Amino acid sequence: MVKTYGEGAGAVTALDHVSIAFPAHSFTAVMGPSGSGKRSLLHSDAGLDRPTSGSVTVDGIELTGLDDRALTRFRREHLGFVFQAFNLLPTLTVRQNVVLPLELGRRRKKPGAVDELLTRLGLGERAEHFPSELSGGQQQRVAIARAVLGGPAVIFADEPTGALDTGAAAEVLTLLREAATRQTIVMVTHDPVAASYADRVVFFADGRVADVMTDPAPEAVATRMTHLGARSRTSGSSPTAGRTVIGGAHR
Repeated sequence: MVKTYGEGAGAVTALDHVSIAFPAHSFTAVMGPSGSGKRSLLHSDAGLDRPTSGSVTVDGIELTGLDDRALTRFRREHLGFVFQAFNLLPTLTVRQNVVLPLELGRRRKKPGAVDELLTRLGLGERAEHFPSELSGGQQQRVAIARAVLGGPAVIFADEPTGALDTGAAAEVLTLLREAATRQTIVMVTHDPVAASYADRVVFFADGRVADVMTDPAPEAVATRMTHLGARSRTSGSSPTAGRTVIGGAHR
């Protein structure tokens, strides 16, 4: 996959012939220095941005072949999102924000599932509050509950614990870790401790995959990040545009 911003002499290549697979029911952390391409990968893989060339296949469906309407429907029905901007609707309560994707997709929710999830995330007493009445950390947890509740095939998370204290972050990461038994989790993070909850860490540098670490430990992740050179790579240029494959067959 290639993603280029701009044209001509001012063009910037954010993703440089990337080919990568995220197996179904796996938890992958994506790390790298600023400008390494990790968020361009996340946005392209999530169908929020279109690659310049190459393909993205999620849950058996090639996103690059979908028009905008079909892509919007696919994201709503099959993907969950937790990004740095919480994207909560200010006029809806916590409960209403959490169940909104299910209602838009006309999907049923298991009785008691909302209350159980909110209680687990420390939001049980905040269910009828509005986002403006919550702290940043609480809003982050509402966004995570919204992403997890519907059981989407893939959850894309961008710094999901960035606004949380250590205890709340551990609870959220444990929840994502457990969700990976049923869903595919792709998480961008700068935190070696957060990355250690994943099955593997994919390191990016200069728009390319620089390294992959399985069964990551915080100390090993931190050490690898400090030695991630500006041109550190595990392979040479691909003769093709590359492709990303996430999850298994479309259900």
